[in-house]
Amino acid sequence: MSKLDDLISTYQEEASKIGLNLDNDLLMKVTKGLGPSIYNADAAKVSCSDQSELDRVKTSYLVNKLGLTDGPELDAAIKEVCEKFGSSNRNKHRALFYYMLAKKFGKEGIYQ
Repeated sequence: MSKLDDLISTYQEEASKIGLNLDNDLLMKVTKGLGPSIYNADAAKVSCSDQSELDRVKTSYLVNKLGLTDGPELDAAIKEVCEKFGSSNRNKHRALFYYMLAKKFGKEGIYQ
């Protein structure tokens, strides 16, 4: 198995723990879209307790990548995803986090 396949397997396990029904094709595309950052332990996860990190998710991903307009609904969506993972869960994998946001906003087509 490749490193990418190992990560996808890890993401699938984590998704099942939080009751997330995955579209594996979309998950693969989101993961590949993150490039080499998924192999860096720090960059591969989102810290919901770090406001600058959440601002980066909003600006870099939601606004720049998905083309959404900045507003309170973006902050609310990020908070909702953080809550879905749970505050005690330290495995907020960026690929799953972005996957959930793309699904929430119906932006799966970005990855076609």
